[in-house]
Amino acid sequence: MSENAFKGYKGRAKEVLKSLGGRVWANVILKTDKGEFEGVILPRSETADGDHIVLKLKSGYNIGIRADRISEIVETGFKEAIYKIPEQEFPYSSDKPNVTLLGTGGTIASRLDYRTGAVIPAFTPGELYGAVPELADLCNLQTLKLYGVFSENMGPEQWISLAEEIGRQIEKGVHGIVIGHGTDTMHHTSAVLSYMVQNSPVPIVMVGSQRSSDRPSSDAAFNLRCATFTAAHSDIAEVMVCMFGPTSDEYNLLHRGTRVRKMHSSYRSTFRTIGDIPIATVTPKKFTPLKNDYKRRREDRKVDIKAVFEEMVSIVYYYPNMRPDIIESLIDNGYKGIVIAGTGLGHVNKPLYPALKKAHDAGVAIFMTVQTLWGYVQMFVYDTGRDMMELGVVPAGNMLPEAAYAKLGWVLAQTTEPEKVKEMMLTPVADEITEREPFDGYLILQGGIPEVKEFIGRYHR
Repeated sequence: MSENAFKGYKGRAKEVLKSLGGRVWANVILKTDKGEFEGVILPRSETADGDHIVLKLKSGYNIGIRADRISEIVETGFKEAIYKIPEQEFPYSSDKPNVTLLGTGGTIASRLDYRTGAVIPAFTPGELYGAVPELADLCNLQTLKLYGVFSENMGPEQWISLAEEIGRQIEKGVHGIVIGHGTDTMHHTSAVLSYMVQNSPVPIVMVGSQRSSDRPSSDAAFNLRCATFTAAHSDIAEVMVCMFGPTSDEYNLLHRGTRVRKMHSSYRSTFRTIGDIPIATVTPKKFTPLKNDYKRRREDRKVDIKAVFEEMVSIVYYYPNMRPDIIESLIDNGYKGIVIAGTGLGHVNKPLYPALKKAHDAGVAIFMTVQTLWGYVQMFVYDTGRDMMELGVVPAGNMLPEAAYAKLGWVLAQTTEPEKVKEMMLTPVADEITEREPFDGYLILQGGIPEVKEFIGRYHR
């Protein structure tokens, strides 16, 4: 066999494949001292160890089997996998709404790179139709790939050009916009777009997936179908995040762009609306509002695009024994704004007070949020809060830290006049500050206790 038959394998694993007649992409039965395993031999990452052979089981999941446990390899078939999904021309129908999908990267537009074993942003948005043909039942889909980056590499440059492209698409007459985005910083982008794109006449729906398209448990297709249905047929003309509601694929939730946050590293139902309830539930066929205070779709093409951002803004997460040099370093490096995620009702320790005064005197805008996420900054309750307000720290209501960071960067790009900055920060644009938290705006179920176990037992399958 050629070396191509052992892609990525080395050491003992490669020796066993050669001696027993195994090759990459072969359907095989591996006989081991632990029983028989049937599946497809997958390529190995070049950075992986040389002790295991990786098998994709019929269930779709992968397992690694130690090479020294394998006594026999029986090949039952062979078909080399092609992981690139070909682009297909999307069918057009005059009676369907026109939706534009803007691609930025992320897991919803990705494939597995077997050279490194990593998921890489490589699918173009146009290829998504090849993967999810049901999209043609929902709309006429146009695709435009703006970037191909992981979401941690999204920043002001990408936010600004994304907002400007949204404006152009609305001007062209699209009925809705879907944005494919990595989940890790999706709530940052949804917040900043809520400020940069105001009074949109159409839905702007951000979507991603927690599990990549090569996995049987991938949520990519369902999320994309729900997001596309929302963009094409819902009447919510706001920036939203569309992701799994429950842990199974029953429906998605539509979260307001400034009140949403990723809350779990790997759960598919990772996104939560904080301090409020989601706007709606959605399936690929049905949209059900949960709130009535959202902005409605309009027929005009008017939209306010204010795509600006001051990069010299920081979030500081307070912790016990934080030293003033953290704040002083931001001053010395020319930062113009600081968002503090404080404890309790919005507090930091007293050793930081001189640094906060120094920052205020230097013209740095300082706003306080709470690291509890739920609830409001209340700096009038204790002397510490009152003292900090005297030093120039401004309470930011119930803005989430990331939403406050996005807004402060957006505001400081338009003005640095202290009173105007304060006025703009505390004037809600997209419910980033709300008058009150609804009775069911704070729900965290604690596992293990009897009433929660009873509740979960009704729905968990």
